Amino acid sequence: MSLIDKYREVRQRTEQICQPLKTEDYVVQPIVDVSPPKWHLGHTTWFFETMILKTFLLGYIEFDSHYNFVFNSYYETLGARVIRTDRGNLSRPSVEDIYSYRKYVDKAMNELLVNDLSTELKELIVLGLNHEEQHQELLMTDIKYILGHNPLFPAYTDVPIVTMTPKEPSTWLYIPEGIYEIGYNGTEFCFDNELGRHKVYLHTFSIASQLVTNQEYIDFINDGAYSNHTYWHAEGLDWVKKNNCTAPMYWYLIDSEWHNYTLNGLQKVDANAPLCHINFYEASAFAAWKGMRLPTEFEWEAASHLFTWGQRWEWTNSAYLPYPGFAKAAGAVGEYNGKFMVNQMVLRGASVATPPNHSRNTYRNFFHPYLRWQYTGLRLAK
Repeated sequence: MSLIDKYREVRQRTEQICQPLKTEDYVVQPIVDVSPPKWHLGHTTWFFETMILKTFLLGYIEFDSHYNFVFNSYYETLGARVIRTDRGNLSRPSVEDIYSYRKYVDKAMNELLVNDLSTELKELIVLGLNHEEQHQELLMTDIKYILGHNPLFPAYTDVPIVTMTPKEPSTWLYIPEGIYEIGYNGTEFCFDNELGRHKVYLHTFSIASQLVTNQEYIDFINDGAYSNHTYWHAEGLDWVKKNNCTAPMYWYLIDSEWHNYTLNGLQKVDANAPLCHINFYEASAFAAWKGMRLPTEFEWEAASHLFTWGQRWEWTNSAYLPYPGFAKAAGAVGEYNGKFMVNQMVLRGASVATPPNHSRNTYRNFFHPYLRWQYTGLRLAK
C-alpha cells in the first residue's frame, strides 16, 4: 500500500470509530485518564500539522494558532497546553470545527504526499500514522468508559460483537532455560522503546497457552480474594480498600448473577470469554491466589510464538524501563516514550481494540498499575 493510501485509510478509520456517537458523546471526560473523543480527533490532526506540515509543506498556513494550546498533549518542547484534566471543559472548538480542521489538514497532507519525500520525512509520517492508530485504540476504550459509566448503559453499536472464547482448555507450555534475544529485529516500523535488541538469560519456566477466563476470575471473587490481604501487594490492597473494589471494571452483580457493560450494552458475563478490564494489582493477586505468577515481558516475548495472542493486553511483571543503548531522539519526537519510563508496568500483545496490523510480539505497551479501562487481561506463568 502506498503511503498516501495508508494515510487516507488510517484517517478514515478514526472517523469511522466516532460515527455511532451523538454530538454530546464527543465532549465528555469522566476521569483524567479518559479524553473526550473530539480531543482525540483534534490531537491526532495537530500532530500532522505541527510535526510535519509547518516544517515540510512550503507556504502552509496554520488552521488556527490557538489549537497548539488546545491539542498539545505532553510535548514540553512545543509549548504550553491545556491541563489534561480540563480537556472535557472545552465546549469550543466545536465538533464541527474539529472535523473542518481534519479536512483542512488532510487536504494539505495530500498535497505533500504526492511529492518525492525524503527518507526522514517518510519515517516521520509513518510515526504519525502509528501515533493515530494508538489513539484509535485509546478512542475505543475511552468511548466505552464514557458510555459504560452512564447509568443508562447505552450501547455503542447494535451490531453484535462476537466474543472470542478459547477453543481448547489451557495447557502449560514448557520453555527451557537459555539465552534469548529480545527486542525488534526487522526493517518495518517499530517504536523506539522496542529497539536495542539484546540477550537475556531465562530460567526454565512454563506459561499458559490461554488467557485467564471470566469464570476463573469469578472463582477468585467467590473465594473472598478481594478481602484476603495475603494475595495483594500493599499498594494494591490500599487501592482495593480506597475504591471499595470487588470485581473487574464494568462488572455488576444483579440478582446474584454477574453482568458487565459491553459495547452492545449491559449483558450477562460470558464465563468462557477472556477476562478483561483488570489492573496490575488484580492480575498479580489472581496469580498469587492460583499459586502462580505473571510472566516477565522477556518470558512473554520468548514464548509468544507458541500461543495465540492479541485479544487482550496482557500484564507482565516487568517495570517499563529502557533497553540497553536506548537514547531519546532530538526535539519533540524524543518525548514520545522515554519520558514515561518510571512507575509503569509493561503489557504485551494487543487487544480487540487494537487497529489491524498495529501489533508485534515486541510491542511494549505501558500503564500505571492501578489503571484498568483498557482491554487488559492476564496469562499465568510458573
